[in-house]
Amino acid sequence: MRIGSGVFLAWTLALLAAPAPAQPLRLTLFPANHATHVNPDTHLVLTFANPPVIGRLGSIRVYDAATHRLVDALDMSIPAGPDPSRRAKAAGTIPLNPSIPTSPTTTTPAVRTTPADLHNYQLNTIGGLADFHFYPILVRGNVVTITLHSHVLQYHHTYFVRIDPGVLTAAGGFAGLTTDHAWTFTTKAAPPPPNTARVVVAADGSGDFNTIQGAVDWTLDHPAHRITIFIRDGIYNEIVFFRHKSNLTIRGEDRDKVQVFYGNNSAFNPPMPGPSRRCAFSVYDSTGIVLENFSITNSYFGQAEGLLVSGSRNIVAHMNIRGSGDALNLRGSVYLMGTKIVGDGDTILGVGPAFFDHCTIESAGPFLWIRNTDQNHGNVFVDCTFLARKIELLRNASAPPLRANMPRSPGPVLARLPMNHGLNYPYAEAVLIHCRLSGIPAEGWGPIQVSPAHLHLWEFDSTDLDGHPIDTSHRDPASRQITMPKDAATIAHYSDPAWVLGGWKPVAP
Repeated sequence: MRIGSGVFLAWTLALLAAPAPAQPLRLTLFPANHATHVNPDTHLVLTFANPPVIGRLGSIRVYDAATHRLVDALDMSIPAGPDPSRRAKAAGTIPLNPSIPTSPTTTTPAVRTTPADLHNYQLNTIGGLADFHFYPILVRGNVVTITLHSHVLQYHHTYFVRIDPGVLTAAGGFAGLTTDHAWTFTTKAAPPPPNTARVVVAADGSGDFNTIQGAVDWTLDHPAHRITIFIRDGIYNEIVFFRHKSNLTIRGEDRDKVQVFYGNNSAFNPPMPGPSRRCAFSVYDSTGIVLENFSITNSYFGQAEGLLVSGSRNIVAHMNIRGSGDALNLRGSVYLMGTKIVGDGDTILGVGPAFFDHCTIESAGPFLWIRNTDQNHGNVFVDCTFLARKIELLRNASAPPLRANMPRSPGPVLARLPMNHGLNYPYAEAVLIHCRLSGIPAEGWGPIQVSPAHLHLWEFDSTDLDGHPIDTSHRDPASRQITMPKDAATIAHYSDPAWVLGGWKPVAP
């Protein structure tokens, strides 16, 4: 059939003016639909063709397929937690008073009441504590990670997932998953046998567990033999918290490719009775723990520990630790070797004793705030490197903006000892032996608001990065340079980890 030129032109213009057909939504699910042998600690992961946006309405619900019983629900109308960029004191805390003791693992006064707004936010149980604020959904690029409440999935069960249309929006449209068959999976028959000496964590589901917390929760508190948790390369978006453990090694496959990553601080998880919840990774009241060969990052600003370790005879080896204020918080005897610590000020906080062997510390403010008493040594650094750094406005896309009125801390001095709610630390000890310094101001230490009578703020053989001696003639008078041969015995003692750590002879991994 012959078409006239006018008709053909009109038809062509109509086609050009018509909207292009919507591209089909490309979506990958993990665990895959109808997957079997899934670890019950799995995250739910959706990968889109383009970055999606988290909505503020709707729910994610998980049902037991056999009984249609609802086993978990995440309501997106509930905020994850308080504004992590705020700096106001949490509701329910006690006014500052010198007679109130500080909490053993925080820089804030002990809290004896519960913040009034605790239950207005998302809550999860981590390591036995039932009041952690957390992010049900995290988006990184095109990837959406859904964190279910702890221990809602069981072994040897089949589940289906429903996601309301308002939970996520994406290019091409996302109508949710609204049927019993859109996303189903079946978990493994059973966990590893209880006498297993080594288990594997793999974010891709190929190991015994998908999360570090899942593996730690599986371990006995005091096993008869050492248990090793081996972490395969990957990104692990999770808060890790455990306490009262012993005889446990957590080892990464590759120091830089195993990334434990979360945004948390004292605004998002305010002070509460008991342990601090503001850290990315916490080892509480535990003995004989070895952390080795992986990276921990707390991506938020403020009081935001990357790692907290309390207990005794614990080892941190060949690690990357990144946080903000109090990036590394140490309580009890700890041996650290070959580890890099990066923070924004008061980067290492703790009561000691701690021995740092060939470690690198980078800080935008004071490197140390030492709080040991006369009952044990403080922080000792042998063959370590101290590098001043500039603060970063944004560490990554998920971090809250740095407020313009954030108080400025002192410069990158080696340590400061201010009054702390009416308290100070007259026996504070920080000893540097054969350390390399870069960007440290001439005074080196301070401000020191405590009598120097019992302080040990000592240096021996401090050099620049090229090995040239540092000019220490303008150091704060509360500090002291120790020298050879006069202080040979002192230098030998402080170079010995066992002497510093109260007789414990750590064996490096």
